[in-house]
Amino acid sequence: MKVLLAEDDDYLASALVLALQRKSYTVETVRHGDQILPTIQLSAFDIVLLDLGLPGLDGTDALEQIRSKGIELPVIIITARDRVEDRINGLDLGANDYLIKPFDFGELEARMRAVLRKSKWRNQLELEFGSLKLNTNSGCLTLNNQTVELTPKESAILKCLMSRSGAVVSKRVLIEQVSDWTDESTENAVEIIIHRLRKKLEKSDVSISTVRGFGYILEEEK
Repeated sequence: MKVLLAEDDDYLASALVLALQRKSYTVETVRHGDQILPTIQLSAFDIVLLDLGLPGLDGTDALEQIRSKGIELPVIIITARDRVEDRINGLDLGANDYLIKPFDFGELEARMRAVLRKSKWRNQLELEFGSLKLNTNSGCLTLNNQTVELTPKESAILKCLMSRSGAVVSKRVLIEQVSDWTDESTENAVEIIIHRLRKKLEKSDVSISTVRGFGYILEEEK
């Protein structure tokens, strides 16, 4: 599991990174609120731990920015702001949970597990875009009510594109989707997978377009 930690307190950030790594999480940190959205768009994360009192852009504004882009990445707010109004506002803006500092790491981890369980359950449902239906649990693709055979790598890439349909997905994000397969974890390998997917989607009403220098975008054909 990969965690994005948005925290400007060096002491707390270091302690959380160490504790999370001991629990086998991969952690990336940012200190400024305006770094959050670009970081999410460049890499694939499973959850965000978000402090509200960040320099550059307040955490609530960063959260609002994330949700306005349609990004459903789970977010747990970790903050010293303990007013009821702050908690209500954070949850209304799209946070999945709200934890007040100081907190016990065991409680934070338990809340992370709960949020990730809910996210995983939701993500096992069918993704739909245009004439495509992808069962993200089985990797089975249906096109115009006909089953299309996908390899595990093709399914992983298509799932990433469908979950961000209409938005550009960077090659780096797509590489991370197949990083467990060392023979296909390069830009060239991703291009090969994209080529195979394009051939399989020829009879659909969607297409995978290349955004030169950035990545790929799944769009409905007009």
